[in-house]
Order: sequence, then structure tokens, then C-alpha cells
Amino acid sequence: MTPTLGFIGWIVIGGLAGWIASMVMSRDASMGIFANIAAGIVGGLLGGFLLSLFGVDVAGGGMIFSFLTCLLGAVILLWIINAVAGRRR
Repeated sequence: MTPTLGFIGWIVIGGLAGWIASMVMSRDASMGIFANIAAGIVGGLLGGFLLSLFGVDVAGGGMIFSFLTCLLGAVILLWIINAVAGRRR
């Protein structure tokens, strides 16, 4: 993924994507703003990597495609975290 949005843009997009993903995965009450931002940014990297495996051009998608990539990656990331944390209990 090419960081054409800049540092602040990635924080805003990552924060929104992480917040929406935490609501989708029912983890919103247990996550704060920094965890939402981290989940969105790491989710963007994960989503970009996974989409590039399927041959999708993630670098030229624009802001909405970047947001959807971050959202997809954040949901997958939170699903993995739920699976690992659920096994520990």
C-alpha cells in the first residue's frame, strides 16, 4: 500500500475503520481510541497484503477503497484476536 494519504490521513482512516470493525465484532466496549487506531492501521496492512495476494491493485484504489481495505483487515484482525483470546479461557 502506498501511503499517499499522509500520516494524519492514515490515523483518521485507521481510527474510523478500527472503530467500525470493533462495533461489527462486538468489541467496542473493551477497546479505546488508541486500540481502534492500531486495529485500523494494522488491519490496513493486513487487508492490503491479503488483497494483493488475490491480484487486486490496492495502491491505486483511492480513499474509499483504502478505508474499505482497512475495515476488512481490521475485522479479520479482530476475528483472529477473538479466536486466540477465546482459546485461552
